[in-house]
Amino acid sequence: MSHRPPSGLAAVSAALLAMSRHLEMRDVLKTIVASARELLDAEYAALGVPDDHGGFAQFVVDGVSDEQWKAIGPLPRQHGILAAMLHEAKPERLADVREDPRFEGWPAAHPDMSDFLGLPIRDGDDIIGALFLANKRCPKPEGACGFTAEDEELLGILAQHAAIALTNARLYERSRELTIAEERSRLAHELHDAVSQKLFSLRLTAQAAAALVDRDPARAKGELQQVAALAAEAVDELRAAVVELRPAGLDEDGLVATLRTQIQVLDRAHTARVTFASAAVRALPAAQEEALLRVSQEALHNALRHSGAGHVDVTLTRRDGGTVLRISDDGHGFDPAATRRAGRHLGLVSMRDRADGVGGKLTVESAPGKGTTIEMEVPGG
Repeated sequence: MSHRPPSGLAAVSAALLAMSRHLEMRDVLKTIVASARELLDAEYAALGVPDDHGGFAQFVVDGVSDEQWKAIGPLPRQHGILAAMLHEAKPERLADVREDPRFEGWPAAHPDMSDFLGLPIRDGDDIIGALFLANKRCPKPEGACGFTAEDEELLGILAQHAAIALTNARLYERSRELTIAEERSRLAHELHDAVSQKLFSLRLTAQAAAALVDRDPARAKGELQQVAALAAEAVDELRAAVVELRPAGLDEDGLVATLRTQIQVLDRAHTARVTFASAAVRALPAAQEEALLRVSQEALHNALRHSGAGHVDVTLTRRDGGTVLRISDDGHGFDPAATRRAGRHLGLVSMRDRADGVGGKLTVESAPGKGTTIEMEVPGG
């Protein structure tokens, strides 16, 4: 049965949709390369993203096995025909890349290539990447390039959309970096305040015990017991902070396992009982899982540090085709309207922004003396 390449608007649409599904830079690069190779029916495809030092910051291939790629060696530097894509900003379509005067050879483990199509990916005047295709799977007339002018035009359309996808991925990564910096700044502030207060109390209590040890040993003993209790609380504060600072294992473990692990540690670190339950939840897109994790961390932080709760229950379930995260506590609660008027949002604005950013919604139910329930719902799962 002969191999038939994809063709027509349906194939182009499928390639463009595939690129739009991802935000992580590595995923975007892999999808662009795979889409280009399938769309033009090539045996090999690659995409290079330039660095500022004459080489490639990232280089992704499709059609070469992991074993082959390891045998080939380090990332290619800017040389030969690859350099042309990054400097001359024009397409290259060759019947045999090995006959081009710019060709400088390749490592022994490198697959043999003949016909070649390369195209820079541009964002305005900047070249942000280069697409390379080799060995079109079709009969090749003697001395002719397997890739056609139509192939070049089609790759040009793909490259324009690839530029948008790469730019969006870069913006997403920068946004994540800013979010992480903000999270760490907040946690550092919380850690400083909590530990400073505990250490100050420890110092005063130890001084009181020292003053009482000779004239009132019984009271001195009570003060020393308080020192031990304060030290234990300081350890708990540090342990809880470390849990929040530790990178979430979403990529390796998924949302359910990551939540369960973090809540188990928080349960050990605090006097309040913290529980977690989940039911029939499937994997979600990475952005949604990260948003759900961050909202749970913010809500748990508020419940354990500020609410005076004895119990905090976290659940992750499916409902009406969506996934629902629910954090409920039996603390002293608050008046959400009064909190907004006073400008004390307890992170609610941040949580709502996270929910909105992934197409979800956040609801807050609370009243003085009635505890607090926070729900975040996202589609899917």
